[in-house]
Amino acid sequence: MREMKEITPEEAFQKAAACCAASEQCVADIRKKLERWGLDATRRQAVIVRLEEEKFVNEARYARSFVRDKFRYNGWGRIKIAQALRQKGIPAAYIEDAMGEIEDEEYARILQKLLQAKARGLKAGTDYERNGKLLRFAASRGFEMPLIMRMLHVEEDFA
Repeated sequence: MREMKEITPEEAFQKAAACCAASEQCVADIRKKLERWGLDATRRQAVIVRLEEEKFVNEARYARSFVRDKFRYNGWGRIKIAQALRQKGIPAAYIEDAMGEIEDEEYARILQKLLQAKARGLKAGTDYERNGKLLRFAASRGFEMPLIMRMLHVEEDFA
């Protein structure tokens, strides 16, 4: 196994700043990188504070970027996006603000496209079976059940 050269806090800051300049990063991701690079907790925190002060890291900006990318490019729904952001330790207020940028019409349009694309490749004997598969697919992508049901024109008669 190769022995790792100890990295100085300044070198760690420069490497982390380069990562942040290349793509939006959150504090949790940077903290993991700093830990992998062998920095102790005190030095990690000092590097993170400096990154925040110099605007390399900004949790609110990260949340907005994450929401946009996961929604538009990955076709994720609000539930899955919010859960992923919570796992990264993003504050709830930032998540809520970022989610507010998703327009309801575009959200429904993306779900409709995903369902149509999935339906083309489905093998199902009945409409009931087909709708069940589409419902599970959309739910796994993080879309809300009432919206999925509306898109599939399924009666919500569970009472």
